[in-house]
Amino acid sequence: MTVKAQIVEMMDFVPERELPIILEVVKRFIPSDIDDRMTEDDLNSHRRAMEEYRSGETVSHSEIDW
Repeated sequence: MTVKAQIVEMMDFVPERELPIILEVVKRFIPSDIDDRMTEDDLNSHRRAMEEYRSGETVSHSEIDW
């Protein structure tokens, strides 16, 4: 299990009153100059694209007659 997966799994055991503290700690590791954040639509599009890639539904750039 990845470290990220372990952290996500452990969050269910953190008391609700402690979550704001953890949120502030996590925020400190996120660069302040990030101006492009992934939305839920972005994440869904990425998941769908990866599924298409894994199932062989994508076409490589070399196969396209640009």
